[in-house]
Amino acid sequence: MLADLGRWCFRNPWWTAGTWIVGVVLIFGAVLGIGAAFDGKFEVPDSGSRRGFTALDTHFDGFGSGQRGSIVFQTDAGIHDSKVKTEMQEMFAAADSIEGVTISSPYEGIGAATQVNRDRTVAFAVVTLDSELDFTETGEVGLRLIEISPDIDGLEIEIGGQALAEFEPPDSELIGLSFAVIVLIISFGSVLAMGLPIGVTVAGVSSGIALMMLISNLHPVPDFTTQIGAMIGIGVGIDYALFIVTRYREGLKVGQSPEDSTAIALDTAGRAVMFAGITVVISLLGMVVLQLPFITGLAIGAAVTVAFTMIASITLLPALLSFAKERVEVTSWYELWAAGLISLMLLGLGVGFFQAVIALPVAVTLFGVGRFIPKLKNRVPQDEPSPIEKTVAYRWSRMIQAHPWVAMFVGSAVLLVLTAPLMSLRLGFSDEGNFAESTTTRQAYDLLAEGFGPGFNGPLIVTAEVSSPSDVATIEVLRTALENTQGVASVDAAFPSDLAEPSRSDAFLIQVVPETSPQDAVTADLVDHLRNNVIPLAVAASTLDVNITGNVAVGIDFSSYLYGRMFLFFGAVLALSFLLLMIVFRSLLVPVKAVVMNMLSIGAAYGVVVVIFQWGWFGSLIGISGGPVEPFIPIMMFAIVFGLSMDYEVFLLSRIREKYDHSGDAAGSVADGLASTARVITAAAAIMVVVFGSFVFEDDRIIKMFGLGLAVAVFLDATVVRMLLVPATMELLGKGNWWLPEWLNRLLPMIHVEGSRDENRTTVNGQS
Repeated sequence: MLADLGRWCFRNPWWTAGTWIVGVVLIFGAVLGIGAAFDGKFEVPDSGSRRGFTALDTHFDGFGSGQRGSIVFQTDAGIHDSKVKTEMQEMFAAADSIEGVTISSPYEGIGAATQVNRDRTVAFAVVTLDSELDFTETGEVGLRLIEISPDIDGLEIEIGGQALAEFEPPDSELIGLSFAVIVLIISFGSVLAMGLPIGVTVAGVSSGIALMMLISNLHPVPDFTTQIGAMIGIGVGIDYALFIVTRYREGLKVGQSPEDSTAIALDTAGRAVMFAGITVVISLLGMVVLQLPFITGLAIGAAVTVAFTMIASITLLPALLSFAKERVEVTSWYELWAAGLISLMLLGLGVGFFQAVIALPVAVTLFGVGRFIPKLKNRVPQDEPSPIEKTVAYRWSRMIQAHPWVAMFVGSAVLLVLTAPLMSLRLGFSDEGNFAESTTTRQAYDLLAEGFGPGFNGPLIVTAEVSSPSDVATIEVLRTALENTQGVASVDAAFPSDLAEPSRSDAFLIQVVPETSPQDAVTADLVDHLRNNVIPLAVAASTLDVNITGNVAVGIDFSSYLYGRMFLFFGAVLALSFLLLMIVFRSLLVPVKAVVMNMLSIGAAYGVVVVIFQWGWFGSLIGISGGPVEPFIPIMMFAIVFGLSMDYEVFLLSRIREKYDHSGDAAGSVADGLASTARVITAAAAIMVVVFGSFVFEDDRIIKMFGLGLAVAVFLDATVVRMLLVPATMELLGKGNWWLPEWLNRLLPMIHVEGSRDENRTTVNGQS
């Protein structure tokens, strides 16, 4: 089927490419017309924080919910200094006139007194944002507030709140693309062969992200999903195209026609790409069972991007191969200089992903021009391939196989040492204290902490719903109990839902300020203590329904919810991995080995994330400080790394199994298979590591964490696992690698991810 698809696309390249162009134009046209509606709200089913927000919506018009920020100002002259007060009131009036913005001034209103610190040197105005504003619009509001801030000596004004933080379009993917250009040229020795994976990836990722933006109008999708999608899509897209182009070139080298080479490449490497891509999509969509809109949005967005890159690899790529034909094997010096220029442009401009989409056709044009200028067609010399037994990878595998126990010990020790910090993993949401110190968001956070205490940046909101008139008398008992609790800095007076007749109120609201910051583990312990001990004891004699809500409580409940389901999800993914590999490779021990190694490599990546992002080691190098690990990070990383490791697993083990079926030599097939795939896996992994690692330079802490975690996981998987543990364990197991009970063999369906094993296929260096 894939072979037929490859032949059709090869024979009809203009139809195929034209369909892609029309499709991309239509999707982008829809995005321009409809726009995106990203939504990063957290919703936790059946939790105290959710019931608390329901009470706020019912009795207090949603007090404390929605998007908020602050205008924080500090002056030694005092906030009531006549000049300061006049200038700030003018700023608040101007801010209040901005569409979608409401200002609560510290100079007037019911809660004004609580917005000024004790020595009256620090105060803040609450900025309430219309729920219809998306993250780019709220960021523009933040910039507008900075512009209208008065400039007075001795007065510091900062704009607080993540919603008002300046949004900068991500440009780290350009670093990954520019590095991919270099690695692919070195790996292929051909500029055109390099350009094919890049072009296919850009087409797939850009259209996938555009569709993700449209989906955000139908289902909540977090705003940073576009960056996650670009990160994963570029990595897997280049990998998928790289595997197919590698097989295509192998066919050309043994004398096959371009069309036959394309068909065989699709029927072999294309099958592996389909298998790996569908596996990634399934594992990502598996997160839908967690039944959290936030997680589901992330999963759908990432899955759509991966799906589009996979489809581009098996449809658009054959069409591009039809245009290129044998020219993938040669390169003019003109093309090489053009590729270098494009790489530098992508690396240096940093103007965003969609500008890269514009830049790449320019590169393709330059490559094409080189074809028609005879005097510039001096070819870059191509090295003749060495016999497989003389390759570095073959000799390396033989060395490892000669000392398998040593390799097993060293590889396992490295992964276990890196995994050890995982034992102290703490899930939670970091606060604005993790923004870069140069940002106004971080400086506003620090001013509030200095003026009101660290906990003021994350107050707890206690709602108490009244069932009978006698409950009203218990409200003050509750407030006193909260105030006397260790770890509580201050407690506001109870605020009734009925200001005219408080005694007839249906609910009361109490704001509690902890002594510690929102992301501090002590704050989470305080919330648990209040919920489990203080509140039940204080209201035991009443029928009050009391709940703790607010952003801090939501984060705690969200983390607890995911933690309770995390290991079930991990187990399901590992079971799927085991089943798929058992079906594909007709073996029991190979999938067991793969599952164990996947756990070790992802565990080591988690450990590195804990060391840097939770403990704060080396954090200053990437502009972060220690804090909890966002609760959805481990699940997302697991789903993504599982799919990526399956990619390499299938590509390597299918070659080893192919060699074993041909020769029956268990040890030799491992060395041959490793040597056959080492170059392409190394190139693919190097590209992925840099693509993922480049996102460490983004401002968003979550994006940094994803980027570093995935980069470490891929690096360890391609080095320690593939180059040490795989040859060592397969040497120790010998022919037992491929053992499968006959009764089970008859029950399992047949899936060939690299074509039928009895068909003629080429391998690296012309081996068949």
